Amino acid sequence: MTMSTNANNEAEAGHHTPNAGAARSIDSLQHRGKSYPPSPEFTAAAVASADLYAEASDPQAFWAAQSRELLDWATPFASVLDWTNAPFARWFADGTLNVAYNCLDRHVLAGNGDRIAIHWEGEPGDSKSFTYAELTAEVKKAANVLAGLGIVAGDRVAIYLPMIPEAVIAMLAIARLGAVHSVVFGGFSAESLRTRIDDAGAKLVITADGGWRKGRVFPLKPTVDAALAGDPSTVENVLVVRRGENEIDWWGERDSWWHDLMGSADAEHEAQGFEAESPLFILYTSGTTGKPKGILHTSGGYLTQVAFTHRNVFDLKPESDVYWCTADVGWVTGHSYVVYGPLANGATQVMYEGTPDTPHAGRWWEIIQKYGVSIFYAAPTAIRTFMKLGRQIPDEFDLTSLRLLGSVGEPINPEAWNWYRNVIGGGKTPIVDTWWQTETGGIMISPLPGVTATKPGSAQVPLPGIAVDVLDDDGRAVPAGSGGLLVITKPWPGMLRGIWNDPERFVETYWSKFADAPDGPLYFAGDGARLDEDGDIWLLGRVDDVMNVSGHRLSTAEIESSLVSHPFVAESAVVGATDETTGQAVVAFVILRADQAEAVSPEDASEVLRHHVGSQIGAIARPRTIYVVGELPKTRSGKIMRRLLRDVAEGREVGDTTTLADTTVMQVISERLASAAGKRGPEE
Repeated sequence: MTMSTNANNEAEAGHHTPNAGAARSIDSLQHRGKSYPPSPEFTAAAVASADLYAEASDPQAFWAAQSRELLDWATPFASVLDWTNAPFARWFADGTLNVAYNCLDRHVLAGNGDRIAIHWEGEPGDSKSFTYAELTAEVKKAANVLAGLGIVAGDRVAIYLPMIPEAVIAMLAIARLGAVHSVVFGGFSAESLRTRIDDAGAKLVITADGGWRKGRVFPLKPTVDAALAGDPSTVENVLVVRRGENEIDWWGERDSWWHDLMGSADAEHEAQGFEAESPLFILYTSGTTGKPKGILHTSGGYLTQVAFTHRNVFDLKPESDVYWCTADVGWVTGHSYVVYGPLANGATQVMYEGTPDTPHAGRWWEIIQKYGVSIFYAAPTAIRTFMKLGRQIPDEFDLTSLRLLGSVGEPINPEAWNWYRNVIGGGKTPIVDTWWQTETGGIMISPLPGVTATKPGSAQVPLPGIAVDVLDDDGRAVPAGSGGLLVITKPWPGMLRGIWNDPERFVETYWSKFADAPDGPLYFAGDGARLDEDGDIWLLGRVDDVMNVSGHRLSTAEIESSLVSHPFVAESAVVGATDETTGQAVVAFVILRADQAEAVSPEDASEVLRHHVGSQIGAIARPRTIYVVGELPKTRSGKIMRRLLRDVAEGREVGDTTTLADTTVMQVISERLASAAGKRGPEE
């Protein structure tokens, strides 16, 4: 049985309907403040049109039509959505398809085998381009390699690689076999990697000897060795790509070189169709408890949404565009908008291994100039960093090929938005400010280029086929000009299908707050949002204890656990403090153990602990500042009042302390921090 939707009922209930974006079109937008309508020339040639919102008035019919148009199905589906076991959705469940075939073989069969799929640029300056025919051939061989190592449909494979072509090839080879990949960002520590390997039950790890980052080789294989040391894991084989040429240890029966096995692999492999609800990947994301959540995505619905959003949000014209998303494949943006969306659409794209400031601060702009990039998708953190460096750096390069810019990972402030448009986009390119999550699979809120008059700092409107609302704590829709909690009110194709091995946590984390809504449970995104007077959406950031640092979600609980694991620390509290460059920065408050308080200075303790967190979790989680304090602000029930610590960390006047067991604690902490700041001198 499928669930029917009714946009009229939704509107009568006071909710913001999925086709609300039509009201933002250039013909009808009654905006307040500065906005930027698309040029008539852009609109005339745009992929998307305002008609999409009307077509999506029946979301199920809309998504079925999009899936049939955008994908090749081995067995056509008849069922669209089964929501009878809400919140566990099933989309296109009676259809079968092969995700890798949709990203590769069909483009070759359609006569586009000579089109460039990936221009890859290594950090040291080496480069290589792959046509769709060449990439398909590599993935076929890799699928045979994995099959030779015993990987079959349903098996999990962990990937711990730098941004090299083999990362994409490995992901697609795993998908081709109907297996499940779990990509772990190459900056994570051995302990974090082991946690994810064990939770997924991975049989194989694909890694590299090392990868280039900031001008040097960052070792990866040694981290895998450390992760697999000790108690036996489920891992049977480790496949190693030679990239860094750094010295590594070798476990003869377990380890194999990627190039050795690829060199002898059969070049032919026929893609088999798998059920649309077959798992495609598990991607771990931080939660409000210490254990990361294994977000599970399946095949047919996910690929439908990322193909649709990539094509329409980025106004993709695959015959002429060169697209570049700067995200690492270790994060969901890399999954959806480096691998699956662009390749499903037959796009030509750029991949870059390193950092934007290596070997010089203009590296990104140099790459745009080299390949004639026309669509560019990056994080606000990077944009703010370039703002600090000044426009003279991008002005040295020819960026006139750019015709559309995108923002992802966190809300972009209007100042950065305007700088991005004027300096990088030459004052003419539309900017798509996109909101979505690991859990949503694809973009949910964004302007449509050629349709929407864009507004600096606002993600604006839900995409066609997506239904969102901003509610108060009691589940009532807030009026324009007010803030509240961002929720998704109807199922969508790319939605997560659960948390791996933990269905109860899935329900509790995402669906329990508004479980009793009249039309079924609502998905609470965990983000706050505000509706402006036009009804446009402004994201306010996380409302729980998950920090967003440079677009990466980090758990306060996970970092606190790491701090307390060190013999120096008796207790810790971590908050995310506003940071001009990274959006939020990790700030920690620790109480030293009694036997350490006199033996180590606060300055030395802070430095040791910063490195400890970096080695346990990864450099991205390393606190910007660690303050050694005598007490933490707690209520009488023992709850740490992190909002008060956030006040101090952000330099604000401390809020109400009347609920604290000891109301003098915050005064002592404030004085201690002021004293510590005086010793350090003014921050740069």
